[in-house]
Amino acid sequence: MELSTDYLGLKLKNPIVASSSPLTWELDSVLALQDSGAAAIIMPSMFEEQIKQEQEQMERFIHQQSLGHSEVESYHPGLMDYEEYLDKYTRRLHLLKTELDIPVIASLNGITDGGWVEYANELQQAGADALELNVYYIASNPEESSSSVEQRYIDVLTAVLKQTQIPVCIKLSSQFSSIIPLVKKLQQNGASGVSLFNRFFQPDIDLDTLNVVPSLKLSDSSSALLRIRWVAMLRQHIAMSLVITGGMHNAQDVLKGLLAGADVTCMCSALLENGPEHISQTLQQMIQWMEEKEYRSVEQLKGSLSYAKAINPSAFERANYLEILDSYSYAAGVMV
Repeated sequence: MELSTDYLGLKLKNPIVASSSPLTWELDSVLALQDSGAAAIIMPSMFEEQIKQEQEQMERFIHQQSLGHSEVESYHPGLMDYEEYLDKYTRRLHLLKTELDIPVIASLNGITDGGWVEYANELQQAGADALELNVYYIASNPEESSSSVEQRYIDVLTAVLKQTQIPVCIKLSSQFSSIIPLVKKLQQNGASGVSLFNRFFQPDIDLDTLNVVPSLKLSDSSSALLRIRWVAMLRQHIAMSLVITGGMHNAQDVLKGLLAGADVTCMCSALLENGPEHISQTLQQMIQWMEEKEYRSVEQLKGSLSYAKAINPSAFERANYLEILDSYSYAAGVMV
C-alpha cells in the first residue's frame, strides 16, 4: 500500500502529521512519534508576546535597577547561564532536526509585522523544513472591516515570504464570511498550503467568582466535520496543500479527510489521550480499510469524494441542512 503524500512541497511517507502539542517538544516523545509512524511533526508555536515579555522583564529587573545609582552598574547579575525563550526554541528546533529523520515544521504566532518577519527568519536559519503561521486573531474592533481582517493574513504572508525561502502554511480560522476566495488569494500570494481550521479556545465564566477564566477542552471526532466540508469545497479550486487540523482522532476521521481532498491530517488531542503509539494503530486500520475498498494508494484516495467528484455534491451545501432536519427523531415520550 502506497501511503505517501505531498505536503508543502515535502514528500511525506504517510498523511498523518503530529500537530503542535507538548508531545512535539520533548525529544523522547518526538522520537516515539517518529517510531510510531508520524510523517512529520509541527512544533509548539513560538509566541512573539512571550519573547517581548521576557525582554521587558530583563530590562525592568536588571538594567533599570541602576537608574540614579551609577555605582550599581558593576553589580549587574551575570547572564552566562540564562537562555532566552527565542534561543531555547531555536536550539530545540536544531536538536530535533539533528535527531529526526522526518520533517520538522516550526510554528510561529506573531503580533507585529516586524515580529513575524524577524522570527520567521530565525526559524528558517535554525533548520525548519517549513513554517506554519498561526494567525490567532480575534476581530474585536468594531471599526475593522472584514476585508481588512483578510488583508492582515495576506500582509503577514507576503512579508514573511520576502525574507524566507522555506514553504509557508497559513493556519486559518473558520470565522470568515467567504473562505474560498481568501484561500485563493493566499495561494496567489505564495502560500504553500492552508491548515483548516485554527481552534480558538473559548473563555468561560466562573459563576462563583464571576471571573472570565480560560477553558481548554480537547477536540473529538465531531470537530472534524467542519474541516472535512470545507476541504471538499476547496479542493477543486486550490492546487496547494490542504491540511486538516482538529478532530482527527482515528482512521475513520483521517480517511474521511483524505476522501474530501486533504493532503495531510494533523493529529493532536488523540495523541494526548492515547499516546504516540496511536499513530501506528491508525495507519494499520487505514491500510485494512483501503485494501477492503481496493484503493492502491493515498493519491488515488485523495479528493475522490470532494465537492467536484461527489455523486451528490449538494450534500456539502444547503441540502444537507434540510435532510438533517427531516431525518431527526425526537426521543420517546417527548411528544405524544
